[in-house]
Order: sequence, then structure tokens, then C-alpha cells
Amino acid sequence: MSKFRSGVLYGQELMDLYADAKENGYALPGVNAVGTSSVNGILEAAAKVQSPVIVQLSFGGGHFYAGKSLSNDNMQAAAAGCISAALHVHQVAELYGVPVVLHTDHCSLENIVWIDHLLDFQEDYYAKNGKPLFSSHMLDLSEETLEENVEICERYLTRMSKIEVGLEIELGITGGEEDGVDNSNVDISKLYTHPTEVYYAYEKLSKISKNLSIAAAFGNVHGVYRPGNVKLSVGILENSQHYVEEQIGAPGTKPVSFVFHGGSGSSPEDIAKSIDYGVIKMNLDTDMQWAFNCGVRDYYTKYKDYVAEQIGNPDGDDLPNKKYYDPRKVLRAGEEYFVKRLERSFADLNCIGRNK
Repeated sequence: MSKFRSGVLYGQELMDLYADAKENGYALPGVNAVGTSSVNGILEAAAKVQSPVIVQLSFGGGHFYAGKSLSNDNMQAAAAGCISAALHVHQVAELYGVPVVLHTDHCSLENIVWIDHLLDFQEDYYAKNGKPLFSSHMLDLSEETLEENVEICERYLTRMSKIEVGLEIELGITGGEEDGVDNSNVDISKLYTHPTEVYYAYEKLSKISKNLSIAAAFGNVHGVYRPGNVKLSVGILENSQHYVEEQIGAPGTKPVSFVFHGGSGSSPEDIAKSIDYGVIKMNLDTDMQWAFNCGVRDYYTKYKDYVAEQIGNPDGDDLPNKKYYDPRKVLRAGEEYFVKRLERSFADLNCIGRNK
């Protein structure tokens, strides 16, 4: 019998999953999706390793999912694309036999209307179906003061908790650039969160709901860099976890569910340490984009003489090439490479066979 049911988890199920991850020393890959090929690749990989997985969408990914030709001046296309992707996951996740966390990625105050649209839709969806569409959402208000960040998160978590949706928050800033958000030149001090900040947020928000995770900054950077160019201080997570334990009088319980942003290119040692300190999720985007690209690149390299023309190839001047340039063949090549790379991340996160 499986530990978690197949399909989209929410509410208490999500909290149980994260508690199990902390108790048993593993973390889930949170993989950004931009279309059905990436969603299906994520689910295929999770089915192969027999573990839960997190499918997440950024506002840019949602816009692409809906169609880049659509206007997105009020985040309406981004929201529509995310809703479409979520419905797709709900439709097929049980067929893959995979427990799935459906999540949205970074949302700043500037783009918060995107989350408003998603919550408006989900409140109606919850009323009709008795469950939310998404498992959780992320608010990245790290550019605001700590007090403003937490105050806004309190308002949104109050609303989300009524429909059994969890919240991920960010404390400190993840450097680098991703999906149009550029923190390449941010003050380096903002890349490292202090334990007192973690406790402040945890203490305030856990009063509203325990369905909470925290992306604390410990030098993380979006993108991928050569080894040694990114200075991670994983000990910040250990210190923060212990500090919260002391403040609430619960030593050894790992009350905080931490999230590892900017995980691409991280060393196995840093990943293992972060899991020991309570990381239950590591975001993956840059490496997965590269993997999909490699699959498509290698396909075109292998069949270059078969995709140059519609008719005519090395096997005959009059032979058709449709079976080679069929987009399904090309996209499947990308998916297969994507799946292999994601299986490696599952292994790095000690997340193999976690749904047995």
C-alpha cells in the first residue's frame, strides 16, 4: 500500500508529507513547468522513482502555458495558464500513480494580483468540489521590510487556510536572475537570513496555520554557476531551526519546513546538510531547462539529414521525412532527457521510493 494517495495533495495531507520528509531525511524536487511536456516529464520521473513530487508554476510559466500572444497586463493570462496547468495535473496525476504537490513560485508584491486571481478562482472551485485546485502558493515579499512581509503574508495565509491551501514565504533574497526577476546586484547582506527573522515569521504565521514553509536565504543564487562561485552558508538553516526549537520549547522537532531556492548546481554535500536541517523542498528550474534543451539538441543533431527537407534523405531522394520532424518526436526527445536528469535530482535529495 502506498504511503500517500495518488493525485494532488492538499491541507493536512501536505503537512503530513512535509513531516514525513523531515522525519525520514529526504526533500522533494520542486520543478518548474511551462507546458504539458514538462508537466508530463515531472510526473513520469516521479512515477519511475515511486516518490511524491512538486509541480510548480511561475507567473511567466503560466503566461507561456496560456499563450505568449495573450495580453498579461493584469496577470490574467498568467493566472489562466496556471489554472489550465493545474487542471491538467489533476486530470492525469492518478494515471501516473503519483502524489503531487501543486505550487506556484515567486510572487512579489508588484505581481500579487496574480495570486488574487488564483485565489478568487479557487474559492469558487473549493465551494463546488470541497478541495482547492493548488496545494500551496509562494509569496516572495523579501524586498519589503520584515514586518511588512509578514503582515501581508498573515492576510493571505488567513484567506488561504480557509480553503486548505498552504503558504511558502521568502526571508532574505535569492540572488541571480530568474523569470525576469533580477537580483544579480543585490546587497550581499540580504542573501543571508538571521535566525531571529525566521522565528519572527514562524511565530506570527504558525498561529494562523501550520501549513507553512519558509525559503530562508543562505547565499542561494538562481541560475547555474561554476563550482566555488556560489558561497552557501547552510549552517544558517541549522542555527535557525535550533533557535525556533528553543523559542517554542520543542528541541529536536524541526518545526520549520525550509525550502532550498537556487538549487541548480549545488553540491551533494550542501544538499545533504540542508535536508538534515529541515529542508523539505529544493527548487529546480535552470538545470531542467538545460536538460530539455539537450534532448531536443541531440535529436536534431542525430537526424539533421532527415529534418532539413520535407522530402528526401540519405535513404532516398523521394522519401518523406514526416516521422522525423513530427513535433511529438522532438518534444519526446526533450522529455526523455528531462526525465533522466530529474531522476538524478530525486537521488540527490534522497527521495527514491518514498511512496512505498
